[in-house]
Amino acid sequence: MSGASMLNETLYRHPRQDGLHVLQRRGSGGAREITTSRLVLAAGAESRYDSAGEETVVVLQQGTGTFEAGGQTWRVSRSDVFTERATALYLPPGMPLIVHAESPIEAILASTPAEKGLPPALLTPNDVRVNARGRDIYAREVHDIFVNDTRAQRIMVGETFNPPGHWSSYPPHKHDGKDGEPVLEEVYYFRIAPPQGFGQQMLYTAGGECVAHVVKDGDAVLLPYGYHPVVSPPGYRLYYLWVMAGAQRKLALHEDPDHTWVHDAPA
Repeated sequence: MSGASMLNETLYRHPRQDGLHVLQRRGSGGAREITTSRLVLAAGAESRYDSAGEETVVVLQQGTGTFEAGGQTWRVSRSDVFTERATALYLPPGMPLIVHAESPIEAILASTPAEKGLPPALLTPNDVRVNARGRDIYAREVHDIFVNDTRAQRIMVGETFNPPGHWSSYPPHKHDGKDGEPVLEEVYYFRIAPPQGFGQQMLYTAGGECVAHVVKDGDAVLLPYGYHPVVSPPGYRLYYLWVMAGAQRKLALHEDPDHTWVHDAPA
């Protein structure tokens, strides 16, 4: 598969369906590190998850219920991603999870290969680290979920929030190792408010490859290499859950040198 076709084939769009369903899978479509799935449960429904050889982070998107793993039970709740900070569960490899929905639940599960890890741990909204990034129309809010913790081995997970009409991952950055930065594969999972809206995800390289995806609520995009800025249109808030994994668990980004001048431009 050529590099150009890899970037063309990085958008994953699957209709919501009851139960657990894979959005994109490691070993398919150019993904080497990450698998993402979506869990949709009606009130009163229950689901079991187990991934041998992979650590997993479960990020609640909305709903109320319980997570049960490692002999512990946590009651979890989130109204929606735009009005309440994240609740998320770290699962070490091979740790079964049972999710029971008291009200309709939607959650994203992201996993990557890892050795046997520490016991499961719940991150609550008060544990989320909130970062203001950028300025002007590339100002956005970035929430660290499992990023600098000592529990996860390889996976890093967070959330980014674009106000209407704003850019993120900007100035454009990458982490494919071609300029000496750590090699990290990444997946974005998008939500839009109101949900009939859209955003745009661009992927490009210094060598001239370029793809632009129109992303809708519930879409996922694999970012195998290259720069990957995002923009939301006027009137629509945009959210994406980001998942990274690679040889080093370290956030070290390389910004496109053609565009770093905006840091010093007059406001």
